[in-house]
Amino acid sequence: MKNILFVISSPRGWQSRSHQFASHIVDDLKSRHPAATVTVRDVARDPLPHIGEAFVTGQGLPPEKRGPAQARALALSDALVDELVAADTIVLAVPMYNWGIPSSLKAWIDHIARPGRTYCRSANGPEGLLKGKKAVIVVARGGVYAEGPMQPFDFQESYLRAVLGFIGITDLHVVRVEGVGMGEEALRKAAVSAKAQAKDILRAIA
Repeated sequence: MKNILFVISSPRGWQSRSHQFASHIVDDLKSRHPAATVTVRDVARDPLPHIGEAFVTGQGLPPEKRGPAQARALALSDALVDELVAADTIVLAVPMYNWGIPSSLKAWIDHIARPGRTYCRSANGPEGLLKGKKAVIVVARGGVYAEGPMQPFDFQESYLRAVLGFIGITDLHVVRVEGVGMGEEALRKAAVSAKAQAKDILRAIA
């Protein structure tokens, strides 16, 4: 393990449960691999622009044919893709907002899901280009969504699994911090469960 990309998407900073547990995982990975570099991309603190016309029209053109606005839009996207390509392991800290992910993280995904860079179209359909990487997703949510009546409302984990798999990242592990909005006892149980999940995952990937 040489490079770790840590993507943070909660605006609550260290008060965020996803941030806390994901940070502990990154620290543990770093302790096991002291020579590894850690690149932090905090899309909540430093939000990315949502993709617009310049991005959409520019990505279908060779670099020499892009106008100034298109070149700027794709330069940012290229830098984000380069961070992702360089990483052996990606750790995502993701709170649940309205059953999905924060718009700040969706903007990051829109920048890195790039034809020709992170996926291509083959005779058999789309093919991810980022094979061989590992990913750990720490999802935090106020209720319980892994099972029970609210499970159909989980568009957070299911979406992240789908989009990361689409670009080739299928060695994917999830730490669920659930029920953090259901009182102190539920919060305590969520922390105990998340620590156990993280321990098992680190044993598997580190």
